[in-house]
Amino acid sequence: MSDETIDLLSMTVRDFAAATAARQPTPGGGSVAGVVGALGAALGGMALAFTRGKKKFAEHEALYAPAAGRIERAREMFFQLVDDDVAAFRNYQEAMRMDDSPEKAEAMEIATAAAIDVPREAQKLALALLDDLRGLADKCNPWLVSDLVAGAALAEAACRLSDYNVRVNLSQVKDEAASSDLRAGSAADLARAVALREEIEAAVRTQLP
Repeated sequence: MSDETIDLLSMTVRDFAAATAARQPTPGGGSVAGVVGALGAALGGMALAFTRGKKKFAEHEALYAPAAGRIERAREMFFQLVDDDVAAFRNYQEAMRMDDSPEKAEAMEIATAAAIDVPREAQKLALALLDDLRGLADKCNPWLVSDLVAGAALAEAACRLSDYNVRVNLSQVKDEAASSDLRAGSAADLARAVALREEIEAAVRTQLP
């Protein structure tokens, strides 16, 4: 993990917000998407922690341990994507500073691919988290359903932020067919994220009217 990213992740919430607002490229939308996703996983993890071990939900205990492991890994992976986003932007800056040459064109292509791959990974991770939260929606401590739904909303937001980051970089993709496929794939993942969040809300509607 880079020193710059270690600094980002060790900041207070106040300092991270100030750094995001400052006239500097990082942290930006990609870093924020990673943090938002991590917070979504954290809320899901908390809801699960207050559900496991309850007699009322004893029949579901076999589901809780693997779900808890996946949700915890998702949180850490979102933080890793903060690192990856900063690294991808640094590579893009370095490529931009190169003199015009075939080497620069190649470096720009690689940097653009990374700038798209990172948010696409974030979208897939958000969907995996939403799948787990959906599986827990009707097996959750009723006092924690608001946190579970909030976690789902943040996971959806991370997917939406990542969609923006994919789309803003597509202008650098010269292959029109590849660009179209990337746009369509990102849009499909976002639509799935929205649908999952809606399913989670529907599953807890009697507890969260």
